[in-house]
Amino acid sequence: MTDDAVLLDVDGDVATITLNRPERRNALSEEIGDGLLDALEEVESSDAGAVVIEGAGDAFSAGGDVERMVDGLAGDVPLDDRVRALERSTCETMRRLYRSPLPTIAKIDGPAVGAGANLAIACDLQLASEDASFGFVFRQVGLGVDAGTSFLLPRLVGSNVAKELVFTGDVFGADRARELGLVNHVYPSGELDEETRVVAERIADGPTVALRHTKRLVNEGFENSLEQAMTDEAVAQGIVFQTDDHEEGVTAFVEGRDPEFEGR
Repeated sequence: MTDDAVLLDVDGDVATITLNRPERRNALSEEIGDGLLDALEEVESSDAGAVVIEGAGDAFSAGGDVERMVDGLAGDVPLDDRVRALERSTCETMRRLYRSPLPTIAKIDGPAVGAGANLAIACDLQLASEDASFGFVFRQVGLGVDAGTSFLLPRLVGSNVAKELVFTGDVFGADRARELGLVNHVYPSGELDEETRVVAERIADGPTVALRHTKRLVNEGFENSLEQAMTDEAVAQGIVFQTDDHEEGVTAFVEGRDPEFEGR
């Protein structure tokens, strides 16, 4: 990766993608969107088994790039072109992150608001520090929801709570986010790095092929009937039965030891 707007580090089985515009509170600019897409493509071709996404500085992501909004108001770019630009950048980033075959973990230390909150909940797990805050604040700049809010948010908190959050634009802390089901765990600020690493390594050490299919099946389960879900699970299981990790898992169980998965 050539641009430092997004950094990628692969340490063993765990990849870390860092939004690296702390002076802009990691707002989702076009350069960050492009950097995220490049990083996801690169990490998915590596040996990593889990991906952590974090923000540099004191924010996870402060949402949309307000400076770009100001430029849009002042300029003469046609509305249709502005919509297409949004689809190419933020929307494609959210879609790519949500569909990533690898388990993804949002490590949230500081504000995650607007599209930045969506970036967090597009991940599979959300781990937050006590200093994290959240808000779906699109109304504050006179906008409706975007960046996948109408898809992602109701699936976590239900439609009535989702409507309250977007209608009011309230910003709330980590404990409230945990109560709503927006985050999995909240840790003291000084422990977030270590706890995130523990969770990421536990996931990355798992049976990679099986977890990829599991993620896909759980995501698709919202749209499928029970019959379709069970059929899809059976087909996926037929694939996973053939993996070395399945053989290792069964052998380890019989021998009374922990399995040593190799991701194949």
